[in-house]
Amino acid sequence: MSLAAAAVLTATVAAAQNLDADKSPAKLFADGCATCHRNPRGLAKGRFTLTLSWFLKDHYATSSESAKVLAAYLESVDEPPPRPAAKPAKKAPRSTPPQAKPVQSQ
Repeated sequence: MSLAAAAVLTATVAAAQNLDADKSPAKLFADGCATCHRNPRGLAKGRFTLTLSWFLKDHYATSSESAKVLAAYLESVDEPPPRPAAKPAKKAPRSTPPQAKPVQSQ
């Protein structure tokens, strides 16, 4: 009986495989992230590759390798946050002071 159990366990472990193997980073994003994130830009948010890949491994990726590949991809498409719209410039002071009206004598 223990031999049969060992055979089943071995077959189960052999059948387990990394489903993310050989997928492009864009495909990893499409399969695992696109449900919640429409686009990969801005997701890295300036994080370091190492901390980003740790985060992805702990929460989303199936292996350390796919987490590293996905982190590198997210950093490659990351862009700086948009700048706020420029405020209109204040009016420049007049270069010449207004002239006083002549006083009329009566």
